[in-house]
Amino acid sequence: WPAPENISAFITTRKGGLSLSPWNSNNFGFNVGDNIKSVEKNWRLLSQEINLPSRPQLLDQVHGVNVVQATCDGSTIVGDGSFTKKSKIVCSVTTADCLPILICDVQGTLVASIHAGWRGLSEGIITNLIKQLNVNPDDLIVYIGPTISQKNFEVGHEVKKAFLDRCYSIGFQEKVSSCFVRVKQKNFYQDEKWRANLYELAKIYFNENYVFKIYGGDLCTYDDYKRFYSYRRDGNTGRMASLIWFS
Repeated sequence: WPAPENISAFITTRKGGLSLSPWNSNNFGFNVGDNIKSVEKNWRLLSQEINLPSRPQLLDQVHGVNVVQATCDGSTIVGDGSFTKKSKIVCSVTTADCLPILICDVQGTLVASIHAGWRGLSEGIITNLIKQLNVNPDDLIVYIGPTISQKNFEVGHEVKKAFLDRCYSIGFQEKVSSCFVRVKQKNFYQDEKWRANLYELAKIYFNENYVFKIYGGDLCTYDDYKRFYSYRRDGNTGRMASLIWFS
């Protein structure tokens, strides 16, 4: 993505850490059952490898819409995104199928990261972030990292309904609806199932907030076992980290 030169952004893979199976080996999630000391060591190794300028802002992610201002003081804050307009402050999220989204502006004066699954997307985490940044949306640049692809993300009717119920116009509803492909059922009595496109849903919500410089969106966590964790594929598994800051 065409981020300014003073922007640093990284997304980890599952390779290179110290965690044992089933979190092998580069797990950055503290709440997934892994040995806490292994996770802490993984973070320390990452910090040394990419020369982090500060301790990353860690989040207690709850699939909500809360976006906080990053402080990097060592505290873990409840939320699913963080932002900063100060240099050398590291925003970070962890994911294993949900969308890791990194944001900066063309001037290189702000950064943000958000964790967005279907709940956060449908409830408006992207809109909430844009409002908090309070800048010209046309100045924002977005990178969408590895997430589960549409062909592997089967959901129930309640998920589609959660999105459509919050649409404010017929036109917007049609755009959102196009991101769901109905799964053919074997018999009439089975509940409706859909395959949801998280990448396209995120782009739609950014576009509705007048953000159009969007990149990435071409890597599937479910399909790429060697590089990525996937909760939908493996259940008990680790998390990748996505980080961004500016100098």
